[in-house]
Amino acid sequence: MSTPHDNRVSLFSTLAVKGALDFTILPRYERDSGARAESTFDPTNVLLDKIESGARPDVMIGVSSSFDSLVSAGIIDGLSRKSIARTGVGLAVPPETPTPDISSPEALASTLKQARSVAYSRTGASGVYFAELLLALGISDEVNSRATIVEKGFTALAVVDGRADLAIQQLSELRFVPEVQIVGPLPESVQHYTEFSAALGTHAVGDRNATALITALTTDYARTAYADAGLEVR
Repeated sequence: MSTPHDNRVSLFSTLAVKGALDFTILPRYERDSGARAESTFDPTNVLLDKIESGARPDVMIGVSSSFDSLVSAGIIDGLSRKSIARTGVGLAVPPETPTPDISSPEALASTLKQARSVAYSRTGASGVYFAELLLALGISDEVNSRATIVEKGFTALAVVDGRADLAIQQLSELRFVPEVQIVGPLPESVQHYTEFSAALGTHAVGDRNATALITALTTDYARTAYADAGLEVR
């Protein structure tokens, strides 16, 4: 929490909004407020592990459903919670690669089975869902036997460096790696949307700089930044 002699604000944020924050929202917030955001970007599950170990961010942005337990535990202030955006899961391939067919669940399953390796994260919301989808499609063993598992970070980087030829992640995270070609979202019948919210840590309630950051995250320019980053504004 910031003090009159310390204008730093600690921020825990999901990777899904990193592009919008890094390129637009945080620079403008810091310019307007005079405060400095000290940001930690990780999948929400990793952020929750850090909180379980004792970390207490002034502001948190994460998967909306993760806030309930934090509010109940007195770690996050429920009254300050704001829904900011949502995103679906998509697929990316190397640049100048023929676009695979993912127009239906059957076409998606065929594309995944034909891939040399599919990169996804087992800690991020998209990866947790994708593992369940593989089971539902009946191709879990086949795809996972040669999958590239990214513990955290951007799965599209595994396509860039050649470890995989397909990357699965939330669309806003795929767009953070401009070197890849985004094929598109998963078919609507098997699509999974993740909603993100922002809230104050209970220890930061009343803190001017932390409150200003929550306000910045819900401004019109923030909404534009989310949309530009591939998120759907709620």
